[in-house]
Amino acid sequence: RLAARVSGDSGVAFSWAYCVALERMSGARLPRRAAWLRALALELERIANHLGDLGALGNDAGFAFGLAQFLRLKERLLRATGQALGQRYLLDFVVPGGTRCDLPAAGAEALTSCVDELDAEVPALRGIYEEHTGLRDRFAGAGTLAPELAARLGVVGLAGRASAQPLDLRLDAPVAPYPELGVKRCVREDGDVLARVTLRFDELAESLRLVRLLLRNLPKDAHRAAATVPPAGSAAVGLIEGWRGPVVIGLEAGPDGSIRRCHPQDPSWHNWPALEHAVIGNIVPDFPLINKSFNLSYSGHDL
Repeated sequence: RLAARVSGDSGVAFSWAYCVALERMSGARLPRRAAWLRALALELERIANHLGDLGALGNDAGFAFGLAQFLRLKERLLRATGQALGQRYLLDFVVPGGTRCDLPAAGAEALTSCVDELDAEVPALRGIYEEHTGLRDRFAGAGTLAPELAARLGVVGLAGRASAQPLDLRLDAPVAPYPELGVKRCVREDGDVLARVTLRFDELAESLRLVRLLLRNLPKDAHRAAATVPPAGSAAVGLIEGWRGPVVIGLEAGPDGSIRRCHPQDPSWHNWPALEHAVIGNIVPDFPLINKSFNLSYSGHDL
């Protein structure tokens, strides 16, 4: 519960990373259905954040219509998530050994219906964003982070992939069930606000595909196994690709198997210096737009 609240918009990613480390320490075997439900929750978290950011980016460029439409779609997703899994924001869904609750048939139907609606509406909104002259004028060339500089600074996650840094843990260090899902790597090279907006659209479309795949092929076994206490002095690391980038949690057990040390790391810790470089040479009114295109975590950096 505490790990999930390190950065509230990444609750699934942090709680899953924590559980990966704990389960590696204790040698626990995760049921297949539990792994697939965790991936479902992670992709729902990714979709919700991309929808919110795309609306906010439109608004920061003076296009309030985009904010209204994307927030409407985000609310539709959050309601379906709450109906299906018991929470709008899944801060308590991932638990040691699996998930807090199972996905009932009615919940799967609610999520499938929501994905159908998003699949129908998001491409139309993407077309509007791409064809709107005012948006493209504000997005293109603003807040550019060159690939060479991104590599030197070690920029990761969404911001890195928009500057030709291809790392995605779902492909490069995957946990189950991602090796079975055929995740498409989304990368852009220009490194400006437009590239980060375009990458969000790309990843949003891919996450909608993954959610549909996960719902269609959920294994039939248990959603949770008994959690076990890790051996004294054991240690492990959990890595999960959150919507913002790689989330890392290191754990070390004390003499009685309790957690003696826990070190969480948010991708924002790597990426804040990149924002400082990206704003150089831009006009002051573009700072909110550039800042939102990265949308880094304040609490995550303060760790």
